[in-house]
Amino acid sequence: MRRSASFHSQYPAVVEAGSVADGRPSRRLSYGQAWSRGLRLANAFGDLGLEPGDRIGVLEDNTLESVDFFCGTAAANLVRVPLYPRNGRDAHRHMLDHTGCRALVVSRSHADAVAGIENEVPSLDHVIVRGPDYEEWLAGHPDTDPDPPVEQDDWFIIRHTGGTTGRSKGVGYSHKTWLDAGRDWFYNLPPVELGDVCQHAGPISHGSGYLFTPIWLSGGVNLLIPKFDADEVIEIMESERVAYGFLVPAMLNALVRHPTATERDWSHLKCIQIGGAPIADDTALLAREVLGPCLYQGYGQTEALPITMMGPTEWFSEVEGSNPLRSAGRPLPFGDLEIVDPDTGRPLALGEEGEIAIRCDGQMSGFWENPEATAERMRDGWVLTGDIGKLDDNGYLYVLDRKDDMIISGGFNIWPAELENVLTDHPQVVEAAVFGVPSERWGESPSAVVTIVEGATVTEDELIALCAERLGSYKRPASVVLTTDELPKSPVGKLARKTLREPHWEGHDRRVAGN
Repeated sequence: MRRSASFHSQYPAVVEAGSVADGRPSRRLSYGQAWSRGLRLANAFGDLGLEPGDRIGVLEDNTLESVDFFCGTAAANLVRVPLYPRNGRDAHRHMLDHTGCRALVVSRSHADAVAGIENEVPSLDHVIVRGPDYEEWLAGHPDTDPDPPVEQDDWFIIRHTGGTTGRSKGVGYSHKTWLDAGRDWFYNLPPVELGDVCQHAGPISHGSGYLFTPIWLSGGVNLLIPKFDADEVIEIMESERVAYGFLVPAMLNALVRHPTATERDWSHLKCIQIGGAPIADDTALLAREVLGPCLYQGYGQTEALPITMMGPTEWFSEVEGSNPLRSAGRPLPFGDLEIVDPDTGRPLALGEEGEIAIRCDGQMSGFWENPEATAERMRDGWVLTGDIGKLDDNGYLYVLDRKDDMIISGGFNIWPAELENVLTDHPQVVEAAVFGVPSERWGESPSAVVTIVEGATVTEDELIALCAERLGSYKRPASVVLTTDELPKSPVGKLARKTLREPHWEGHDRRVAGN
């Protein structure tokens, strides 16, 4: 990062997108300016007594000040611990406490959520709020480079799993594994050229952050969008001539269905990386039609990524014996992928369904101070993902579902994602969540909650019949609830099936019934 800042000091490095709705202008920094601010913050941390290897939390949205933190912690060899703005106070306290954070940086907009938290976390010595005096405070520290020793295996970031139940675990990356993940992520993408703009509509503290470092290292421009609003993001993408970006399917769906989407100039797009959740076929097909040949999809998880990738030509191709449209791509050359028996760990043959296991350079060093969980998820250098999938003869990976979301109905295994894909294929369905509910006859049966477009005429019976036609009668949902409300999501934007499922199981000792 230091070398890129030196080579590209006069070139644009960072843009914080403005907002017409909020009356907020855009802000811009060159590489020299951004790195200078980062070094000032690194020295400010040093003046507070923080030392290399200390953990430091952050609660923020995408702003220029986010780049201060990204650069400053790297320059000081401190370990970033991003918090999730959508989480509650208890989750913030847990993430700070179990990683032993000595300091917390928080944007003014989130300060109330953690007010007084230093009294609840014994290790927390400092809470730095980016208030009105932040700029003066930052300028009061020198921009000399502290240049501490950095070993490739030093911890660089601890990202927490985004589960909806239980305590989240800290996934630790070293400097080397973070760089390796970025290298592999961009391996099959079009080369980044000087000045290429990468939009971050999602927070750089999480999924979109994997793109930040590779863009910085190549002399590109990281465009930060504080919050996602389809009306504003579509304007920003066109006016800033965005070349790269990371979008979850819900964001992509909103953009390509925007009334003005087909009127825009998308000629500058090189790559829109889709991840974070499954994508419906019709969303992918519409996005290709609207945006052109720029869609890339891969597979991985916080614990290990990426392991598969495919670009627009392959994604929408016809391959004998495969269905690329429904796949997550094929394994990248720098990693290994196996399908294993969920109980024994025995590798399974091509075409068999089992747990996806990954071994790649961009995988976690382990769960922070949790050897039991690390031993459970890492075996002989492999990361067990908890996802169920299969590989076909051509090497395409099909992610069927989460192991713990499987529905067992009358002895048959049903994966919610199968049903969700069929439901979202209907043109009047925006998103769908499928989960198991008690059944006296079958033990459990699939049920669905479906978000439909305003004015939709589709009925519950039509959607049940659609599932029966596509997947067979035994997989059809027992019920479908129609709503125009957005479905609940986890703090990282993944569908929260468990939130919808739990009320149906009140009074049951286990998640099966009857039989």
